[in-house]
Amino acid sequence: MKSKKSKVEGVILAGGKGSRMFPLGETWPKCILPVCNRPLLEYQIDMMKQVGILDITIVIGYHGFKIVQQMGDGSRYGVRLRYIDQEETLGIAHAVGKLEPHINSPFLLFLGDIFFVSHRLDDLINEFQKGSYGAVLATKIEHDPQAIMRNFAIVEEPETGLVRRVIEKPRHTVNKIKGCGLYMFGLEIFDAIRRTPRTAMRDEYEITDAIQILIDDGFNVKQLPVIDDDLNLTFPADLLQLNLKLLKENEYAVNVRQEDRVDDSLILESTVIGQGVVLTGRGTVKNSVIFPGTEMEINGQVKNSIITPSHYIYCHDVKI
Repeated sequence: MKSKKSKVEGVILAGGKGSRMFPLGETWPKCILPVCNRPLLEYQIDMMKQVGILDITIVIGYHGFKIVQQMGDGSRYGVRLRYIDQEETLGIAHAVGKLEPHINSPFLLFLGDIFFVSHRLDDLINEFQKGSYGAVLATKIEHDPQAIMRNFAIVEEPETGLVRRVIEKPRHTVNKIKGCGLYMFGLEIFDAIRRTPRTAMRDEYEITDAIQILIDDGFNVKQLPVIDDDLNLTFPADLLQLNLKLLKENEYAVNVRQEDRVDDSLILESTVIGQGVVLTGRGTVKNSVIFPGTEMEINGQVKNSIITPSHYIYCHDVKI
């Protein structure tokens, strides 16, 4: 059965402050940080476009104007983008609640600071369309319990396979099902969000609490393991790790643009170089990301680093 893609809208939440991404978060919203010279949002837009979603709403907040400047109206990506300001950063459920006056059909929701890999995203939409669901949650079979504890856990009813409980950042895990920050929602989620309490621990409105209210109200919620891989951009090292991972997967030694100026005496290994970069000197640049517009003289070795026009960030804990 084919999904009715024309009746599904896309939503990307991109309003967070990214305080743990310091110092990058002071200048760039996480969702437009460069991943092999493309903003993270562009990968998510491509995923939505591949499953037939062309109307996408981006919820912005901190430095939101930079997201609008970077992404525009979506025409160069073959989609239609519109923007809604979250105004206050009070959690994922709060951001989704801002959509209620603007969304009139089921919607596929991405968290804008996660890089997703999925070859079955269409299955998520198909499952929602063929069943009577309030939500279908994209999940990953996760063998690292710590990864589940950093996200959310899902407990299913043995008899029906429907989701019984969702637990935000659990202290203990009971299975290998990890919630991944990608959701298919019906409009019923808005009723649940209006009754979602603000949490004492994080002083936010959690989307997992809203999903639990949806379940308790009697709506069917299902999980589907359609995520092959995911990487949250939380710290600068995560951004470097993601860039190096994609370089390796695509068998690129260097991601560099022709208009960049790099001295022939410099040796580049596993490095992403942004537009308009000027590198002079003698030495080696290895396992690094250099942001657009950076001008730098290099003498010696640079490795495991993120370099911007104003910051040099050494990521000692990056895994190569």
